[in-house]
Amino acid sequence: MVHDQQGNILFGATQEAGNHFDNAVAAFNIYRGDPIAEVELAIQAAPDFPMAHILKAYLYGLATEPALSAAAADTLRGLKSMTLPAREASHLHVLELLLAGRWTDAAIALDLHNSQYPLDIVALQSGHLIDFYRASAQGLRDRLARVLPQWPSDLPGYSIVLGMYAFGLEEAGDYSRAEDTGRQAVELQPLDCWAHHAVAHVFEMQGRPQEGIQWMTANEANWSGDDNFFQRHNWWHYAVHLLEIGKAREALELYDQHIGAGQSPVALDLVDASAMLWRLTLAGIDVADRWASVADRWSPHTDGHSYPFNDWHAVMANLGANRDEEVDRILASLRRASSAGGETAEWAARYGLPLSEGFAAFWRGDYAGAVQKLLGARSIVNGFGGSHAQRDIIDLTLLEAAIESGDFYLARALANQRCALKPDSRMNRTLLDRSERILSFRAA
Repeated sequence: MVHDQQGNILFGATQEAGNHFDNAVAAFNIYRGDPIAEVELAIQAAPDFPMAHILKAYLYGLATEPALSAAAADTLRGLKSMTLPAREASHLHVLELLLAGRWTDAAIALDLHNSQYPLDIVALQSGHLIDFYRASAQGLRDRLARVLPQWPSDLPGYSIVLGMYAFGLEEAGDYSRAEDTGRQAVELQPLDCWAHHAVAHVFEMQGRPQEGIQWMTANEANWSGDDNFFQRHNWWHYAVHLLEIGKAREALELYDQHIGAGQSPVALDLVDASAMLWRLTLAGIDVADRWASVADRWSPHTDGHSYPFNDWHAVMANLGANRDEEVDRILASLRRASSAGGETAEWAARYGLPLSEGFAAFWRGDYAGAVQKLLGARSIVNGFGGSHAQRDIIDLTLLEAAIESGDFYLARALANQRCALKPDSRMNRTLLDRSERILSFRAA
């Protein structure tokens, strides 16, 4: 009987297929290399090896791209023709929920799966990503907390579980433990870019940009390789730290050299590119000639219902590229999706559409309209979509809209809120000073 590196039985696998599967899982764990190529080799070596097909379906289904979701659905149809043991049948159930857009139901199903199979690292990482996409800070933390006592420290993958736990602790606001756990994970596996980025998040959330830059620089060789799927996102974190200390020109250089370079068609990379260009625009940097390339690559991904977080970022890019017709098309697709049933329809209605409309209003100079839309939609936290650091672009845009609309009392209140969370933040102090200076001038 063939087993994976964590000791789980790999039904239907030959030893060759099992080796390729382990290679694929290891690549998935650190977002480095080509897990799809390895899993295809596993399937070639053992066509009736269910876990290889299951991993392939997760890799495609978690990409938040319509074409890859369709490929995952094709893989699922093949799985259904196989006789599946209990663990594999449980995975099939999760994948059916995920591809039906029932993200929370899929997360709950994986909660039950992980309780029975705590050493199933494919299930843990897939559940962790699902928790990330639906912005469940509690899920990001507690999914790992529930299984860590069952993981011996010398078991392959232990550092990966620690790295995921570090990110969950950070998103749940337990910054000290998050930093310690993330550093431990990186020490055990220096190539774990997810653990590395968990520590970068701590520095961002605590307003420690200089330490963040030092952290990124010291570990750059381990997270910036060309074969690293996650490298652009870590460059994005580096650029955010630079913006925090007022080095917008240096952040633009990072965008040109790394974040926007290479014409990546991957939705996750396009989210980073769109968000960084928007942040640079808020910082007063002219990036007009860079928007069109990003907008071009968003076209295959914007359908309003696959993942509205992506559609919102596509709206940013198309606004920057002055493609009003495409912006209106995406808004229309979000409106259609909002009237459908299911969880992604709720995301479109509660968050995706008002955020997109609010950002469109801001770009088009309707600052009062932007304030109205964004005030209601900023409750996105723990609703859906990415991390606290990624969602911060909403409050930054809302605050700027408040200033531009002349609502300086709201701007001051929002800036006070930001300063309370990060009192040493140069950016937040600047925003507060702007609003207070105008209010003082008016009072005089």
